Amino acid sequence: IDLPVLLKAKGKCTTDHISAAGVWLRYRGHLENISGNLFLGVSNAFTGAMGEGKDPSDGRTRAFADIAKNLALSGTPWCAVGDENYGEGSSREHAAMEPRYRGGLVILARSFARIHETNLKKQGLLPLTFTDPLTYGLIGEDDRISVLDLALLAPETPVRCRVAKPDGNGFEFNCTHTFSSDQLEWFRAGSALNVIRRRGSSDGRHPA
Repeated sequence: IDLPVLLKAKGKCTTDHISAAGVWLRYRGHLENISGNLFLGVSNAFTGAMGEGKDPSDGRTRAFADIAKNLALSGTPWCAVGDENYGEGSSREHAAMEPRYRGGLVILARSFARIHETNLKKQGLLPLTFTDPLTYGLIGEDDRISVLDLALLAPETPVRCRVAKPDGNGFEFNCTHTFSSDQLEWFRAGSALNVIRRRGSSDGRHPA
């Protein structure tokens, strides 16, 4: 409910834009450190700047990675908005792990790359596709987005969302999702790993 928009990506947003490789790969085993690269390559749809935007907590311009960290430390969950084929490229799992670690809950986009969409689901995030792609253009930098009726979330069922504008106006829109029944269990448990852990505990085994 009322999630701030951490970023709205313009154009191509690959897994390398979301979680840069290169020197950052030395931190693959340290989620706190590698999360310093979060969204560094993303083009800001509002300003055209790369890897930085407006911090919803104080209005100052910062790197998206720093904004995400600040929001996580303050216990403020957030959402992000993507363009076409969000998450294309390599199947880099950190591109889904880092947003989840930093408190991201929902990624909305015109469309998703299939493997990245699945990775987001595994991490317990909610990837939603705009039913009407034009909705992308209606979302502003200071908007708040609510995802409604999650208790009714089911396969092949549209998801109702609401945008709240700073001036008190707003509108509702619909999204679609590709969750199967098993994948919805991941979402409700917080991640696929939580489901595996729970099943391992219930049958008396200790998950690896």
